Amino acid sequence: MTTFAMSTLGCKVNTYESQAYVQGLLELGYTEVDFKEKADIYIINTCAVTNTAGSKSRQKIHQAIRTNPEAFIAVVGCYVQTSSKEIAEIEGVDLILGSDGKAGLALEVDQAYKQKKRLNLVHEIDNVKVFEALPIHRFTDHTRAFLKIQDGCNQFCSYCIIPYARGRERSLPMDDVIKTAKELVANQHYEIVLSGIHTGRYGHDLGTDLTALLRRLLNEVEGLQRIRLSSIEINELSDEFLTLMQQDERIARHLHIPIQSASNHVLKAMNRPYTIEAFIERIDEIRALLPDCSISTDIIVGFPDESEEDFNETLSNLDRIQFSFMHVFPFSKRDGTRAAGMSNQISGLVKKERAKLLNVKSGNDYALYQQGWIGRRVSVLFEKQENQLAIGHASQYFPVTVMCDASVVNQFHTVVITGYENGMLQGKIEEVKG
Repeated sequence: MTTFAMSTLGCKVNTYESQAYVQGLLELGYTEVDFKEKADIYIINTCAVTNTAGSKSRQKIHQAIRTNPEAFIAVVGCYVQTSSKEIAEIEGVDLILGSDGKAGLALEVDQAYKQKKRLNLVHEIDNVKVFEALPIHRFTDHTRAFLKIQDGCNQFCSYCIIPYARGRERSLPMDDVIKTAKELVANQHYEIVLSGIHTGRYGHDLGTDLTALLRRLLNEVEGLQRIRLSSIEINELSDEFLTLMQQDERIARHLHIPIQSASNHVLKAMNRPYTIEAFIERIDEIRALLPDCSISTDIIVGFPDESEEDFNETLSNLDRIQFSFMHVFPFSKRDGTRAAGMSNQISGLVKKERAKLLNVKSGNDYALYQQGWIGRRVSVLFEKQENQLAIGHASQYFPVTVMCDASVVNQFHTVVITGYENGMLQGKIEEVKG
């Protein structure tokens, strides 16, 4: 029995791609074990979005080498694409692959492992125009499944390394999305998360758009009970999209809309495609149309030349917007991006202080948001049951616990929210009256 272990860092797209790699190796007869265990083959799917992500990627490589110095080690993904020379020089790494050629990874690993070959499969990504399909049939140990529909980004925000790591925008043809979605539902994944590097730009290279895809999924995939979006930009939320969302509750009542800053001065320096006034106006329109929709965000603090005035403007505008929750990131200087060469870089101490302030605010806002649901009804997909508690996520993407047996796992139920304790909403499954 030849074993392999997978470690995945970063985003939902990486999670999807790792599942495709796992599926490919299982089909070739390999057996998966936990990454902490001794394995014959280790695959590390890396992330490059921040310096911390790069550091964690290196740590995982060295962890695998320590666990089994004789193992075959393959390192793939964004960090490899941006730092291939550095990765190739690590003693013990046998195969590196960046952001192109992923569909063939399982076969490349299989052949290189058996032939004891070292391979560098990193190619230039800039000229890749066609979406590389990585079909999957199921998501191991998950109720909901991710479905990668888009790759690459043309936005080139000044802080972001991802366009250099992932290349230009490209989309999975709609028929292929539908086919994969049907296979996932057939394997009892009744909630699908549409994922991409720039999900809202789906279809622009194919003469279509995300709303058209959603319509087809809702109309053609029998048994699909919920569609969720990984994230979407504010300027990509068309009236047509929002109307469809209002009309069909199978589209999750949660939008993750990255704001990155709430100061116009900083937004312009970041090359973000909106003003804070336009952002707030659109948020107000969304809430008027979808009052039960949870809206979360990503935000960067300590961007070069972010003054105290800019940061206070951000705080004030965040109070006005009231996101349900925020992911807060201190600015990470990524070599090769425009922001890395900007003057007036902010000190690590100031970045840390600003991040701490926003994280406290985010925690408080999230607690208040959750408590506002007490007494209301939500649709919950239950994911697991332990200690007589079933745990799942509402359409709005907050977790809910209910005292019940394991029969509810991988089922949708209407839950009445009854309380809040230790950061978690509690509820009771509503009885179905005959």
